[in-house]
Amino acid sequence: MRAAVLKGFGDASNLVYEDFPDPEPEPGSTVVRLEAAALNWHDVLVRQGRYGSPLPHVPGSDGAGTRVDDGAEVMILPSLWWGSDERAPGPRWEILGDHRPGTYAEYVRVPSECVVRKPAGLSWSHAAALPLVGLTTYRALFTRARLRAGESLLVLGAGGGVATMAVSLAAGIGATVHVTSSATEKIDAAVALGATGGVSYRDPGWPTAARALSPDKAGFDVVLDPVGTWAQALEAVRPGGRVVVLGSARAERADLDVRRFYFGQYDLLGTTMGSLADFAGLVDLVERRGIVPPPVDREFPLSDTADAHRHLESGRGFGKVVLRIRGT
Repeated sequence: MRAAVLKGFGDASNLVYEDFPDPEPEPGSTVVRLEAAALNWHDVLVRQGRYGSPLPHVPGSDGAGTRVDDGAEVMILPSLWWGSDERAPGPRWEILGDHRPGTYAEYVRVPSECVVRKPAGLSWSHAAALPLVGLTTYRALFTRARLRAGESLLVLGAGGGVATMAVSLAAGIGATVHVTSSATEKIDAAVALGATGGVSYRDPGWPTAARALSPDKAGFDVVLDPVGTWAQALEAVRPGGRVVVLGSARAERADLDVRRFYFGQYDLLGTTMGSLADFAGLVDLVERRGIVPPPVDREFPLSDTADAHRHLESGRGFGKVVLRIRGT
């Protein structure tokens, strides 16, 4: 098969379009012929060697296509072997594309439980763009942060897949959503998805500006932090509110005022990916409420995966970057 193969760790030029061995069927697994794959920031970290992937390697966590055995249209659940404990993943858990070949290819093999029916009406690109950010965001907002209709949510860093998915999911259940972003046009795009408004995080005083947009200017019920700015996030949440953290793109360390934290009665919640039950909840919510998947910012042929990575890293886009597998 043809694939975008990681030949060495480093910049995007290490992703080379070439032949790679076909996946062989195994008991308990299913082979999927892919139509589209979607990029995630996690893929950039894989490319940089942060997860110790074997080389040569096919990255990619998100994909959609048809089962080889029966032709059914499916999405790939990239959270492999979560385990039976819904509170946290078990010791066998891994993300597709970290240590076993992923979705930047014509075919992929995954555990059969990770092959899920594609919702009717979704294009291949939108179906490929939904699983990782949809699952991650659903768990963050509902399983972990317990967001409910009528509550207020602040999403940090509008523009990425998680942030755009969070706006759609939260607005879809009746929560009030605001965002932060580096660009006015990204705030406007978030408003088009269901947000009420937002502030620029380029302003050092953005937590105060965001708080002023919250109900009674008291702070938000929930702040979703996919970038790692815990201290600033806590300045925007109300007393007794929840900050849910699921990324560290801007910071991997945080200094917190411990006394202010416990007097504020805050919840600080960590999360990543999600379980089969979380994914089932996501698909049900998407179908029942008519929630749209993250917008697709740009599509690239599989042969141009290196350029797709460069575009993702530029930060200029809004929504997901997708690889078209067939016809490349």
